[in-house]
Amino acid sequence: MRELPETADGIGQWCKDVFVTKDALLEKYFAKGSFSDQQLQNIGRPIKSLIVVVFWSILLVYGIYKFVHWSALLTSWQGIAFSATFLVLIGIIMQILILSSESERYTPLIVPPKDPARHRLIQK
Repeated sequence: MRELPETADGIGQWCKDVFVTKDALLEKYFAKGSFSDQQLQNIGRPIKSLIVVVFWSILLVYGIYKFVHWSALLTSWQGIAFSATFLVLIGIIMQILILSSESERYTPLIVPPKDPARHRLIQK
C-alpha cells in the first residue's frame, strides 16, 4: 500500500502499468509456454504422506472385508439388494450435498472470442 500513488491520476497510471506488465507476461507465457526461463525443480512428494495414505487405505479395506465376511452380506439376494440400495442412497446424498455447497453467486466465465490477428502476432 505504501507504493501506491496518492493521486487519482497516479493510481490510474499505476493500474495501466500493472496491466501492461500482466499482458506482457501472458503473451510471453502463450509464446513460450512458461512464465520464466528458469528450469522446473522437482521437489518430490513427502514419503510420510504416502505411508499415511497407504496405511489408512489398507486399514479401511481390511475393515470393510471383515465386516462383509462377518455379516455374510453378499451371500443372499437380500444382502446384495441392501448393499446396492445403500450405495445408491449414499450417492444421492452426496449429490445433494455437492449441489447444496455450490455458490449461489456463481457467474459463468465469459470467454471472449479469439482474435486471429492477435493470435498470429503472439506466435511470431
